[in-house]
Amino acid sequence: MSIVRKRLTPEESRAAALQAARALLIEAGPQAVTLKAVAARVGRTHANLLHHFGSAAGLQKALAQHLAETVTLSIGEAVLRERRGDAGPDEIVDLTFDAFDKEGAGALASWMILSGSHDALDPILDAIRQLVEDLSVEHGHAFVAERTLSLVLMAMGDALLGAPMARALGLPRGKARELALRQLAEAGLGTEGVVA
Repeated sequence: MSIVRKRLTPEESRAAALQAARALLIEAGPQAVTLKAVAARVGRTHANLLHHFGSAAGLQKALAQHLAETVTLSIGEAVLRERRGDAGPDEIVDLTFDAFDKEGAGALASWMILSGSHDALDPILDAIRQLVEDLSVEHGHAFVAERTLSLVLMAMGDALLGAPMARALGLPRGKARELALRQLAEAGLGTEGVVA
């Protein structure tokens, strides 16, 4: 008995592959995001994924772009809610830290840097730069850019080294988030502040 595969549009096939790649990233880390593993997960062939992404590096770059777009959208929405007084800066800090840790963006970015795929970071950097530009309308570019730089670097560092470092220092695991929130508050972040 043969297995009948549902015919997907190119857009559906690409979206399914990106969802599978994201799941693999979260479950097993960036080294698990291979064309073979993603193809197996979505029930497609290696050649099918080569057609859509060109290479494993192309798949990883597309995954980085997908993550960057979805994460910056949710953070941007949280910033706007915070500006209206409908959310607190803690939501922004949590979304940013979770993006780099639980969503795997920190591991993926590190993997790309260490494997020499620096251009694969462009979608992440472009999405963050665009978010800063969009949010700078009311508060000035330098204000938003500085807070974004600080928050992103803290979240990235926490994703990569936060747990063992906190343990080594006898601090609770969430201490870096607490420090990031405190730093934003000291910088004047409140209902009239911003962060990306």
